Amino acid sequence: MKNTLNCRTTILILITSMLVFSCKSLAVLPTKEPVKNAEIKILAKEIDKASTKIKTFRARVKVEYTDGKQKQQVSLNLRMESNKALWASASILVPIAKVLITPTRVGFYEKFQKTYYDGDLSFINDQLGTSFSFKDLENVLLGNPISEMRTSNFERIEHPQFYVLVPKTKGDQFRPTYFFDPNTFRLKEQRFIIPGSAQSLSIKYPKYQKTEGKTLPKEIEISFFDGSNLIQIKLDFIRTDFPKNLYTPFIIPKGYKKISL
Repeated sequence: MKNTLNCRTTILILITSMLVFSCKSLAVLPTKEPVKNAEIKILAKEIDKASTKIKTFRARVKVEYTDGKQKQQVSLNLRMESNKALWASASILVPIAKVLITPTRVGFYEKFQKTYYDGDLSFINDQLGTSFSFKDLENVLLGNPISEMRTSNFERIEHPQFYVLVPKTKGDQFRPTYFFDPNTFRLKEQRFIIPGSAQSLSIKYPKYQKTEGKTLPKEIEISFFDGSNLIQIKLDFIRTDFPKNLYTPFIIPKGYKKISL
């Protein structure tokens, strides 16, 4: 196993590691199977109620990266402050890189080649072929769908195990497909096909955990196919808490070379 990561690989690891009530309710069947002919509007409200809404969280994450040519394990210190910052520090025995994402900026530096990047949020979408906003990235980490469930217009695809919903869009617009657990209404997978390309992105949530009364993913599995290569990233959240105040230090060291990606 190599002890170093190239710049693009490190960026992918860091970035991908970071995605109304009603009197009516939808029944949970004893068989835990989806309810046939369930009203989509009611289903969307149940999913929205099950979504995680928090202001801050902090986690230690074990990350496994595989791209068919190399396999790496990285320890990640991850911090999030809603609508303000996503921050991560990666290490392989020693610190190797840091990233800071805000609603308008992406900053990154890595210590092996002493390089850094500083640009706007479009960088992430250029890498993945997506159209994610900062709030979307938050939702990916929290195990929430990126669509606004209460206001979006959905159609349902029949499935024997999950509630499968897709937003109604026109033509070749970027459109996710959502798979929800019929027992908990938690997201099990959100899948994205990139229009006009062979690229696809899948984000699965095999396990959830409850900490301090809040439900968050225990494991996240990310698969990105760029048309010829498959990149897989597995995140295992080892420890999670919810501090009132978060420190997200990010100062690019002197002497580092700026790169264009």
